[in-house]
Amino acid sequence: MPEDIRSALPWIERIVQAMSIPLLQADGYEADDIIGTLAKRAADEGFAVYMVTFDKDYGQLVRPNVFIHKPPYLKAPREILGTKEVCEKWDIARVEQVIDLLGLMGDTSDNIPGIRGIGEKTAVKLLKEFGSIENLLINTEQLSGNLRENIEAGREAAIMSKRLATISLDAPVPFDADQLSIQPINRPALAALFAELEFRTLGKRILGDAYDPNQPNGGITNNDTTNNTSANNSTASTSGAPDLFSTTLVGSDLFSQTNTGNAASTAIGRGYSARNTPHAYQIADNPTAHNALLAALLAQTLVCFDTETTDIDALNAEIVGMSFAWQAHEAWYVPMPTDRTAATKLLHLFKPFFVHEGIAKIGQNIKYDLLLLKNYEIELSGTLHDTMLAHYLIEPDMRHNMNFLAETYLGYTPISIEELIGKKGKNQRSMRQVPLEQIAEYAAEDADITLRLHQYLYPRLTDVGLYGRIECP
Repeated sequence: MPEDIRSALPWIERIVQAMSIPLLQADGYEADDIIGTLAKRAADEGFAVYMVTFDKDYGQLVRPNVFIHKPPYLKAPREILGTKEVCEKWDIARVEQVIDLLGLMGDTSDNIPGIRGIGEKTAVKLLKEFGSIENLLINTEQLSGNLRENIEAGREAAIMSKRLATISLDAPVPFDADQLSIQPINRPALAALFAELEFRTLGKRILGDAYDPNQPNGGITNNDTTNNTSANNSTASTSGAPDLFSTTLVGSDLFSQTNTGNAASTAIGRGYSARNTPHAYQIADNPTAHNALLAALLAQTLVCFDTETTDIDALNAEIVGMSFAWQAHEAWYVPMPTDRTAATKLLHLFKPFFVHEGIAKIGQNIKYDLLLLKNYEIELSGTLHDTMLAHYLIEPDMRHNMNFLAETYLGYTPISIEELIGKKGKNQRSMRQVPLEQIAEYAAEDADITLRLHQYLYPRLTDVGLYGRIECP
């Protein structure tokens, strides 16, 4: 077992217990075995059982009143599989043959080797003829050529694979329907755990707005009377389980905020956004403002900058605008002309800043901006800092995108790109179609947040030399 998983298990147990979810475990048995055992016992007592899984091996457990429930995934719809559907899906006669099928062809997701050279089509053909692995292995003389050689050479692997694929139905766990029913969560205990683990978004989703990770025990006491099964006013399912994955998120007009005030510190709080954080974002959209901004940039020693473009591929993208920040909660946005020649001319006005060896530049995935500028014949010079790389060195196993970093380390939720251009699809608009005031707020915030992330992350690098000598170059 990977050490990261092993060290997480005690926390998982505490969270499960605080959520009042029954915890069933047995030494020497896998979760599959416990689920298989419970599914059989529950069906025997008259329950309709739905096993929520994408795993192929669960097909062997399907029987009257026991079904596989495959949730919708990407563009695939939800599926409910009974015995008929499982047999049709794998082209087998009985659900028990799922075990033989996996024993022959293997399953890399479950480390089941199978027989070398046997794929799904061949395995199905062999089961149609011989019915089971055991019957196949005692009748290999009916086969010929490479197929016979592979099966005879893989005899032991097939037997072992079938054993590995078989889910136990007699795990030593009790089945008591009353003890397995949904119970109200222990809100104070869960809030305290979430606060300790700094689970901000998840805490709000499950516990509602009363949850505050800055307060002792997450700000929730034993006197809290919030409905335990419908956090955030989401609608509980008919089973009484909290419908945690269909919570309606009620948004606000992110772009109606008046840009006033100047908070100079980078103090970390929780629940902040453009709506409730004083900031001064300015638009430079004329020659006078351009020259004033350039003069200010050349007076700095460290500046964060970001580009807004038409494409995620830097070499095919056209620049829509760029933003700059060198002081927390302040930023400038420069909209670019749609004509490439005019855009190139304006970009080259700022070339003295981009090529200045004495000004360090900060970016989030600054490699993208470097390639974009190179495509406009500007070579980025000076010391380069990348918040994505810095965080990779500090927490290599976590996500590194800017929104995640902002919420995790600054307690700040940035403006969503979907608020700007809509969701993916034919109705999604391009960055060029976004009104100036909205894209300026979005882009300036990106530069501001990236600057503040650098101020937070850089001092926490334990090996600045590795970052500066290896990662950044």
